[in-house]
Parts: sequence; structure tokens; C-alpha cells
Amino acid sequence: MIAIFDIGKTNKKFFIFDEAYKIIFEESITFAEIKDEDGFPCEDIHAISDWVLATLSAALSKVEYSIQAINFSAHGASFVHLNDAGKIIASLYNYFKPFPESLKQKFDSLYNLESICLETCSPELGNLNSGKQLFWLKNERPELYHKIKYSLHLPEYFCFLLTGKCVSGITSIGCHTMLWDFQTRHYHRWVVQEGIDKKLAPIIASDQLLPIKLNGKELKCGIGLHDSSSALIPHLKSTSEPFLLLSTGTWNVSLNPFNNSPLTNDELQQDCLCFLTYQGRQVKSSRLLGGNMYEQRVKSLAEKFCVEVTHFNSLSDNASKESEISADKEYYTLVSEVIELQKQSTDLIMNSFVKKIIVEGGFAKNKLFLKLLGEAYPHIPIEIASLSQASALGAAMVLQ
Repeated sequence: MIAIFDIGKTNKKFFIFDEAYKIIFEESITFAEIKDEDGFPCEDIHAISDWVLATLSAALSKVEYSIQAINFSAHGASFVHLNDAGKIIASLYNYFKPFPESLKQKFDSLYNLESICLETCSPELGNLNSGKQLFWLKNERPELYHKIKYSLHLPEYFCFLLTGKCVSGITSIGCHTMLWDFQTRHYHRWVVQEGIDKKLAPIIASDQLLPIKLNGKELKCGIGLHDSSSALIPHLKSTSEPFLLLSTGTWNVSLNPFNNSPLTNDELQQDCLCFLTYQGRQVKSSRLLGGNMYEQRVKSLAEKFCVEVTHFNSLSDNASKESEISADKEYYTLVSEVIELQKQSTDLIMNSFVKKIIVEGGFAKNKLFLKLLGEAYPHIPIEIASLSQASALGAAMVLQ
């Protein structure tokens, strides 16, 4: 059996998978945010760490669970900063924390930002570019920065929590961090010039297992995966046909693991980026704030027509623009608008290799969305993802 912690921004989940990758145990928990030294909300890394250790210890103590390996999937752009003694010495700074305008100007004056964005396949996203978090600490908190031995991205931090080993994984480094040069396959020259690479632990393979002993048991521990890269693994392992994964939620993210063309400036300006699979392959992706737009508009429609939001959930794929019910007609128009924007976004990274589109997440349950998506791509089959908890499953499957 394999124990997996899936650490999302909101929900923290724990799973136990059997040898057939079936979930035999799961639990979910949320933690109240605390504040960093500037008063900005952040996650409580100490509370989360305590929960991980207590949860794993409890699972290992149960005779019905024969756990052999452990791994982690976690959100990106979050660093845990450790000193020489392996102690956490800073907050888990929130990637939504505003990046200082004065520091942005300094960065822009020192480096060619357009080139860096292209070469690292990272749009400029403030603290979502985790490399710039270290630039911020170096310039704004030099005393703290100099105490840092290693800054570990969140997935690899949890590996350290169990093994005491400081390592870096390519899936965390290669996702909108502004750290990794996709052409040279090395840290970008600005990172080396700033000496920031010295704060990053040695890179090892994302499928490498480290031996540990917990509760008197010999176990293997994975080094952790960025959740987007992890969620691709089950699809890559279960299908031989080239596919595009449309992961839907607040953000609708189109992921094409079969597009290795260099990111262009035009794509970058339209919210495209690249990240790396656990094997180091480029995945070109595009983002659309589609779920957020949909939810806000549906709420407005419900208020306008004095119906429950759930009214629109009952509309089938037979809904059409000729509907005689005004609310349903406007809802059809809304979903059509989302699809139009979705096609523009997805087309940015679509290529002739793609033989099917796999939809997962919230819109995978929306029959009208799926119908109109099929009409937008009449020659490409649309499939609903049959896999649940894909990021956790991917973290389990990478260990085989």
C-alpha cells in the first residue's frame, strides 16, 4: 500500500492506495490561515507538518494497512526556508502576497524581463514566480536570507520532514517559477548571477525513492511532486494516444504534453506557460479564468430570474439558443461564451498530434459545456476523465 498526502491550497488530503491504485482510505482537513510578519495571510506550515506526522503515524500503527511507500503532491510557488540546523526560519509566504513595485522595477532594470519570461516559460506573476520570492528576501530581508541554508518547494519540504534529506525536484522547479531555462535545461543565468541557486537543494529524479524508518518500519519515501505535473501521470500511463487535458475549475487549464515547440512571446502574452513532467518533458499549457467567470454569471442569472443556482444544473445537453424560457436561453448564451473563450485559449497550445481531449474537474459534469465543446472540436473526441483524485494518484503511480 502507498500513503499519499495531497496538499492543496485549501484542502489537505491523505490517501492510502492499494496495489491496484484503489483508494482504501481517505481523509481531508482544512487549516485556518495565520499571518506572516507583515500581517498578510499565509498557511500555518507548523500545523500542517504536525498533522502530516500524526496522520502518518496513526496509519502506520494500524495492522490492516501494510504501507510500503509514501509520497506527496502539493501546490507550487511556495517555499519553506530552512537554516543550517534544518529549522524553519520564515513564514510560508503566500504567493498572492503583492510583490513590491520598487523591487519589480529593480529586477526589470537589472535583467531583460521579456527574455527571462520566454526562456523560463513563465509569465510575470509576482510571487507566483517563486524565484522572485528569493529575490525579494535577498533584497528586503537580507538578514533572514543569509540564514537560509535551503529553500525547499512545498512538495520536497514534506520529503525532508520525513527523511531529513534536502532535495529539489524538477516538477516544482519547472512550473512558472522563473527559475528554470527550458532551453539549456539548467537554472536560468539570472538565478546563478544572483547566487540564488546556492539556496536550492541538489536536484534528484522525481521518481527516486529514499529509504526511511518510521514506527519501526522500513519504508520508501518519494521526493514529492508539483500537483499539476502529478495529475498528468495517470493519463500518461493509461493512454497511448496523444491527448490534451482540460483541467477545469476556477481556472480552466489546457495541458498538452505533446507540444514541445518553444513558447513564443505572443503565447506568453496570452497567458500560456510551460512546466515539466516528472521525466523532464515540456508541457505547454494555457490558462483561462473560465470557472470563475461562469460562477459569477450563473449567480447573476439566478438572481435576475429568481431561481436557484441549481436550476441550471438540471439543464441537459438538449438546451439550445432557441429555448422559450428566458433564463435557459441566457444560460445557453453564457456557456456558449465560455466555450468561445475556451477554444481561443485551448487553440493556443493545440496541435495536430492531439487525438482526444480529456476533460476533468467541474465542467466535466456540465453536459451543455461538453456538448458545445464537442461542436467546437468536431473532429476530436471529447472524453470525461474517469480518474478521481488525479494528483494523489499520480504521486502514487510515479513510485512504481
